[in-house]
Amino acid sequence: MDATEPIALGQELGWSNVALAFSFILFNALISRTCGLELGNSLIVAAVRCILQLSLVAVILQRVFETDNAWAVAGIAFMLNLMGATEVVVNKAKRRHQHMFLSVLVAMLGSTVPVSIIGARFSMSVLPFWSPSQYVPIVGMLCGSTVSAIVIAVNFILRELHENKDRIETRLAFGATRFEACKPVAVEALRLALTPCINQMSVLGIIAIPGMMTGAILGGSSVTQAARLQTIIIFMISSSTALSSIIITLLTLNTVVDGEHRVRPDRVDHRPHAVWRARDWVSMRLLETGHAIWSKICSFIQKQKRRHGIEEDKGAEMEELLQES
Repeated sequence: MDATEPIALGQELGWSNVALAFSFILFNALISRTCGLELGNSLIVAAVRCILQLSLVAVILQRVFETDNAWAVAGIAFMLNLMGATEVVVNKAKRRHQHMFLSVLVAMLGSTVPVSIIGARFSMSVLPFWSPSQYVPIVGMLCGSTVSAIVIAVNFILRELHENKDRIETRLAFGATRFEACKPVAVEALRLALTPCINQMSVLGIIAIPGMMTGAILGGSSVTQAARLQTIIIFMISSSTALSSIIITLLTLNTVVDGEHRVRPDRVDHRPHAVWRARDWVSMRLLETGHAIWSKICSFIQKQKRRHGIEEDKGAEMEELLQES
């Protein structure tokens, strides 16, 4: 199998196959409900979201592959990084600092783009390096790994600055610069961010067969070439993860500890993201509006019942008077 040869499936897959695979998610949701884990709704929502996102991406990528245009590939690469930065800031980060979205986007673009270009052009010998069927999947895999590393690094740094702020301020008070005072936090954040990638590399081939290699094997391609290709990919993922973790660590520390060597907790937001606050606000307004409308409907029904009851009473009195007369 040549590095530029696309991996094909052995047979055509339809929505019935996806529906059968969805039964695994339902099984997990059932286990969650039985054990009281309260993860069933999250599992189903994530699975439905996965189906919609992959379907949309498939339509977009099909158009990009057909056009075979370098600018279209660049647009897809930027969109993947943009969506990854949004996912980190909106959904994954427990705390956010000022200008965090821009910092995450810079960290992702500064790691995935150069690593994917160098890896595709020189390690995988893809010509041109931006070949859509090769470059877009590579960027997608790099983005997925960098998102996880960035989330781990940022969450650890902001948690440490919140819970162990006194330690850093003590080092600063004794004359340490902000980077000297924050060095233990930075080292531990990088160690935690890179540990999952190291663990993944250590089990590849012995315990786990990665997805790209599995696809090549199922498609009947050369196992040897598939293994070499997967090795190149995992090394690229490792490099991109390390680079993105270093960039986001430096940018985060530079934001929460200012140039005058002061810890700035006022630059960290502990609230849910504005998107979720807006969602909660809209939900509350909708509930209040619905409750008000329902109250008016109930009041109108009660008035109608009372009016109908009064009319029945008057009718009964008239009948009694007619009978007496």
